[in-house]
Amino acid sequence: MKTGFAVIGAVLVGLVALAVVSTQTGQRQVSLVVTGGIVVTMDAGRRVIANGAVAIDGADIVAVDGAEAIRRRFRGTETIDAAGHVILPGLVNTHTHAPMALYRGLADDLALMEWLTKYIFPAEAKTVSPAFVRDGTRLAVLEMIQSGTTTYADMYYFEEEIARATRAAGLRGVLGQTIIQFPVADAKTPAEALARAETFIAEFKGDALITPAVAPHAVYTLDAQALTAARVLSRRHGVPTLIHVAETAEEGKSALERYKMTPVTYLDSLGFLGAGVLAAHAVAVSEPEIALLQTRGVGVSHNPESNMKLASGTAPVTEYLQAGVAIGLGTDGAASNNDLDMFEAMRIASLLQKVRTGDPRALGAAAALEMATLGGARALGLASQIGSLEPGKRADVIVVGMQAARQTPMYDPISHLVYTTRGDDVRTTIVNGRVLMRDRHVLTLDEGAVLAAARAWAVKVRAAVGN
Repeated sequence: MKTGFAVIGAVLVGLVALAVVSTQTGQRQVSLVVTGGIVVTMDAGRRVIANGAVAIDGADIVAVDGAEAIRRRFRGTETIDAAGHVILPGLVNTHTHAPMALYRGLADDLALMEWLTKYIFPAEAKTVSPAFVRDGTRLAVLEMIQSGTTTYADMYYFEEEIARATRAAGLRGVLGQTIIQFPVADAKTPAEALARAETFIAEFKGDALITPAVAPHAVYTLDAQALTAARVLSRRHGVPTLIHVAETAEEGKSALERYKMTPVTYLDSLGFLGAGVLAAHAVAVSEPEIALLQTRGVGVSHNPESNMKLASGTAPVTEYLQAGVAIGLGTDGAASNNDLDMFEAMRIASLLQKVRTGDPRALGAAAALEMATLGGARALGLASQIGSLEPGKRADVIVVGMQAARQTPMYDPISHLVYTTRGDDVRTTIVNGRVLMRDRHVLTLDEGAVLAAARAWAVKVRAAVGN
């Protein structure tokens, strides 16, 4: 016991001595300093600091400045040397279905409705369970941590399992319990799904990492009563509403036949649209509908790779930006992408708008990077907390290597981030001040165990669907 007290005493003496040194040198003790890299802040001035640093204390950013200025002011309990790298805000993926990573490559080269009705919905009916969702989420968050995503928005079943796995891995999530008309693994009716959503909200509301949400699937999979009830539930608890909207021209045609309105105008007629709603895809929309979404304060998630792969169409992103709509980037699920790499989503988003408009200046590198960071944060209603490197915001930071052959030479770091960089160039991922991955080694998940579980599920999925 005396030895134990002696050790504790020595530690306390050391901490006091460190505090004295910090006071004497005028330095503030903080938990972490990331220093020596090119800092792309995404702040109001869009500062890029050639030799910069970020000081972090606990979950918060306390300063962003030149490396020498940070060194004079702060002493980190831990320091990460980012020399030769870019330091930037963690990426924000505004739409995915995390557990569907276990369906990656299950059904390719199909249009949306055929893909859903003939392959995905039947596969889900036979394989989705709490264990499936838990293991699929671990696979997805592993991929996201490795590729620089620090916040993601999700819609799926057994969302409490997704939230628990996400929180355990240290990632930030806006996670929506799905409401859908037909029986699914976690609810037989929309009323049962709504009850689950309310329980889910109660468990996670106020969590440091998890923002619970309600996720009515789409206009074509829910009736007016269920859509309205989902939105009422969201409003009552002050949580986001996540929904697929106008993903294809066919969806719009079907809505016109059933309701004499488009998906956007139909939702508005129900009083559904408003602040806190995130519309995923929003591909088949008119200019008046874009203006309506902006007026109502609806955020939009653009998912270029999934839209291309399913031949769903090309969203009018430049028009959204011109109208002032809060628009972010998403990957969609890995079953229709087939990865969760937000760097790839940035590059494709930019190139796709150039082809769509015939204008090489459409959605330039800076605009694409903003959509993947601060724009996504705005779309999710989190811009006051994340999306840029600024004092007072949460410490969601990534360090990206820039030394590969294909990244050499580098004239413009923002150009390189969008047009050259890949997810596996990310070296370090930090969320809420916690280092989740250091020098490509993930600290919060057992990578081998996660991959082994995913491979085991692939055998079960193949047997279940006869593929």
